[in-house]
Amino acid sequence: MARSDAVKKMEKREAWSRRIPLLPALVFVILITQIPFILSIFYSLTEWTVNPPRPRTFEGFENYTFAFGDRFFREAAWVTAKMTFWAVFLSVLFGLGMAILLDRKFRGVGFVRTLVLTPFLVMPVVASLVWKTQMFDASFGMINWFTGQLGLEPFEFVSKQPLWSVIGVLVWQWTPFMMLILLAGLQSQSTSVLEAARVDGATKWGIFRQITLPHLRNYIELCALLGTIYLIQVFDHIVGLTGGVSSTINLPFFVFRTSIGGGWRFGEASAYSILVVIVTIIFATFGLRVLSGLLEGEDAA
Repeated sequence: MARSDAVKKMEKREAWSRRIPLLPALVFVILITQIPFILSIFYSLTEWTVNPPRPRTFEGFENYTFAFGDRFFREAAWVTAKMTFWAVFLSVLFGLGMAILLDRKFRGVGFVRTLVLTPFLVMPVVASLVWKTQMFDASFGMINWFTGQLGLEPFEFVSKQPLWSVIGVLVWQWTPFMMLILLAGLQSQSTSVLEAARVDGATKWGIFRQITLPHLRNYIELCALLGTIYLIQVFDHIVGLTGGVSSTINLPFFVFRTSIGGGWRFGEASAYSILVVIVTIIFATFGLRVLSGLLEGEDAA
């Protein structure tokens, strides 16, 4: 019995000896993430306006009640929903098509896959500015130059279709990310099952519809959920492309405009940001569950 207790104490000491080197990093993460978050929760319960300066007063949940009754907040939430849905949907759709094209062996396949991933590695601000000046511009943009060769009139994409301009850049950047995940799913298929289907006379479309697509279900769900988690927080593209015209004001930009963007109402802005965090956490929870199920399925296979 004494020997067992001594072993347990030794195991605890060894466990703590492994954890001690990680404590400084843990403390650092808590200081830069959790403390500001707690302060944001506190500020969301107050009425705090900086310009003009006013004393900070405790208001309870009044800011949250006001948020749900605020027409501009609801409009920003609707813009966020539309922007996120279409960007994720089109990115997954195009990513699936690209993954199918790249799921084969040919000369230079590694180089092509690396090249296709390039848009995802471009900084969001750079991507938005490049598209605004080099692609969407009515006078110098490549799209209008190409359509001009077909005899079409120049089109002001950013001014006439600001929301779809932002969605287009998001799709361009996030399609490679979706392609990468879906390509991994395609390459994880059982070759014996595919070969048996071909021997039985199944067509390519039948194999894709009845075997490949069900196999990719978890991967598609993972793409959609991860994309939603990240694209809910889009800010740089809106600033770079449209500067925040009414039809492109999503929740992050609305929080910015309410606080340091000119509103200076930090109590309301904190409440809005907490609501955005809650929605993001909900999607993240579902995303982690899908990822966990995907990994369990791979282990079982």
